Amino acid sequence: MDKNTKITIAGVGYVGLSNALILAKKYHVIAYDIDPTRVKKVNQKICPIADNKAEEFLKSEKLSLIATTDKVKAFEEADYIVIATPTNYDENTNYFDTSSIEEILDYCINTNLNFQSKIIIKSTIPVGFTEKIINKYNYKNIIFSPEFLREGNALEDNLMPSRTIFGGDEKISKQYAELICNVTHIDPDNLQFMTSTEAESVKLFSNTYLAMRVSFFNELDSFAESHQLNSKSIINGVCSDSRIGFFYNNPSFGYGGYCLPKDTKQLLANYQSVPNSLISSIVEANSIRKDFISEQIIKLRPKIVGIYRLIMKTGSDNYRSSSIQGIMKRIKAKGIKVIVYEPVLTKENKKTFFGSEVVTNLKKFKETSEIIVANRITYEIEDCLEKVYSRDIYKRD
Repeated sequence: MDKNTKITIAGVGYVGLSNALILAKKYHVIAYDIDPTRVKKVNQKICPIADNKAEEFLKSEKLSLIATTDKVKAFEEADYIVIATPTNYDENTNYFDTSSIEEILDYCINTNLNFQSKIIIKSTIPVGFTEKIINKYNYKNIIFSPEFLREGNALEDNLMPSRTIFGGDEKISKQYAELICNVTHIDPDNLQFMTSTEAESVKLFSNTYLAMRVSFFNELDSFAESHQLNSKSIINGVCSDSRIGFFYNNPSFGYGGYCLPKDTKQLLANYQSVPNSLISSIVEANSIRKDFISEQIIKLRPKIVGIYRLIMKTGSDNYRSSSIQGIMKRIKAKGIKVIVYEPVLTKENKKTFFGSEVVTNLKKFKETSEIIVANRITYEIEDCLEKVYSRDIYKRD
């Protein structure tokens, strides 16, 4: 183990923790987070995110990993600083809220005259942001390396990523790439080096393309349902073309989660001076799909609608920006009572969710609901499918 190389990871979410775990096998890693609960869990070898492989890895592997809320302990004399803090999209400014990144840069660069750390930004950022902050801080040791992770599979996707991209100074990029290759199964010949602005574009365009596929098959499903056609037959026929393929084709209530909603909006904001039609349509299509689904449910005239699970994906605990929340909002606007079954909310001791009762007993939830709205169908509700409304065809994410 190379304990002479100190790497600080800022942010202990999906991206930060998964990076910290793989790097801590060979290097000395300090994980910094402002949440003392997360820090305590990491130090107790308890995984703070929903990721089975990360949970097992944290318990079983010999790691040089310490978590802290102490900035001095975290950032002092770090050889590399990996920033993986959240950047939520701000609807008012049409821009990611990058304050968490800039707070770390302010602290590190402006309070330490001898600061020489190499900084790798992993947080999703607007196109052009890295160049902007290099100029703002007059500090050139900053690169951007995007993540392409699935919730619940973050560690696995870090160990065997679909591609590994480094944007910015070539010398720093290759130095950090060597560290990553030493602790993963990445083939060095598959590394991609480019400018930071190009790397930022790759991240946003990749997620927007996936959002486009989700929207395409959702609109296909809307067409089929409107004309009483079999969606599955049409989708199977379309996807049998190897150029199209059987992925991201399972109808849903819309794309949601950590990445796609905010990344599509940020990319669209970057198009302000560029002619476009498709990118803006992808953002609009997601809202239209929620309108359509809500109307189909409202037509059934239920008095009580049960929302089964808010989380976006199996194995995840994330319900932020989940598409089913948009359905809830539209149904409630028509005066229909909504109740929610979500074990994650129960763990958080929440009795209500945006004014709707959280029902902790599944049997009671099924008995009380006239219609059960489920973005994805699981074994738990297969005994009452006659009252389930879902567009889930393939019983997968």
